Amino acid sequence: MAVVTEMPRNAARRTAKLAALPVAFAGRNAIGLGKRLGGKPAEAVMSEIQQRTAEQVFRTLGELKGGAMKFGQALSVLEAALPEEMAAPYREQLTKLQDSAPPMPTAVVRDQLAAELGADWAQRLTWLDGGPTAAASIGQVHKGTWYDGREVAVKVQYPGAADALQADLKQLGRLGKTIAPLIPGIDVKPLIEELQTRAVEELDYRLEADAQRGFATAYEGDPGIVVPHVVDGGEKVLITEWLESTSSLAKVIAEGTEAERDHYGALFARFLFTGPAITGMLHSDPHPGNFRIIPGPDGGLGRLGVLDYGAVARLDGGWPQALGRLLRKAADQDAEGLVATLRAEGFIKDRTTVDADLVLDYLAPFVEPARTEEFQFSREWMRATFAKINNPRDPAYTVALKLNLPPSYLLIHRTWLGGLGMLSQLETKAPFRAMLAEHLPGFAD
Repeated sequence: MAVVTEMPRNAARRTAKLAALPVAFAGRNAIGLGKRLGGKPAEAVMSEIQQRTAEQVFRTLGELKGGAMKFGQALSVLEAALPEEMAAPYREQLTKLQDSAPPMPTAVVRDQLAAELGADWAQRLTWLDGGPTAAASIGQVHKGTWYDGREVAVKVQYPGAADALQADLKQLGRLGKTIAPLIPGIDVKPLIEELQTRAVEELDYRLEADAQRGFATAYEGDPGIVVPHVVDGGEKVLITEWLESTSSLAKVIAEGTEAERDHYGALFARFLFTGPAITGMLHSDPHPGNFRIIPGPDGGLGRLGVLDYGAVARLDGGWPQALGRLLRKAADQDAEGLVATLRAEGFIKDRTTVDADLVLDYLAPFVEPARTEEFQFSREWMRATFAKINNPRDPAYTVALKLNLPPSYLLIHRTWLGGLGMLSQLETKAPFRAMLAEHLPGFAD
């Protein structure tokens, strides 16, 4: 297995790897054309191109870590929106990216611990596993033992993470148009822009520790949701209580039973809905690797552990009241009321004219789960939703050009889409409307 002593900070080297992705895709298409001319079936050629492209794209994003891997993880949540002929070969690579990446040596980890916790760190952290248990975009996690006997998770940031993260996101921004053909059906530009906005905050583990403390206190004793408490840390090291789990939601997505999909999907939705009201924060990184399965005493349905609080939207006072009103008006098909509320919140600027019925038609797919007492999420539904809003031939498509996303709704919007993507991958059946009525202010009014 490859190891990482330091994240590659050479901008030219990282840029070359990212720039090679669309070039390689174009080259495969050219070779594929030759094979088709030679008599090979078009479907077989396209499947081969997609498989090899998926492997290269997500292997490269994972190896580079930093912003490249973070971009890949964000895409993985929206996998359900990809057309099925694209999703099938990409799915395996996306799932791998959610939970894994090459590790850095123990010596580098120890140097980081000494720099952040002091030379006497080993007196507090009395045992540290030599290999990581998990790896992510800007850091990796080791299991350890605290001096009081508690098992802990030790998250250590990769040396050079800040430089690599900024460089990757800058380069991905430049390559947005050329990367887009690799991921049809998903608009990568706003995704990259949002990641750029949050990058600096996610690099400071002290901010993450503050957020996690708030969530851990709020969900203390919750029968279905577990948030590990913070033990110690610094800017580039975070130590929390160890969460004993068997797998992540990625495994439930891949092979879970109907009961497991419904149970853990409902817990996931409840966590996202209740967080802002009881913590003043929204967990804004909904990808499967951050949600862990804690089986019940008999090995049956259990609790959901939630990790990684580097990306949170701080919502003083909880969910915006207007969000609930917007969803309710759309769910009730109140076109005029919907447009009036959108204007009041800044989604439609004063001098912009819109057709109220087209606005309702454009937003309808997003609120469909709120129209029935129980809704069956699925990949098919997610694909149809994205196909409609991205179809230039649909009369409602022009609405997208007239809508404005206020900065205060940026993370809410991304988290909402990510949450729908997760529920669609899980194929959860849930009383979504009742959840909105109970936890989203303004919806039940």
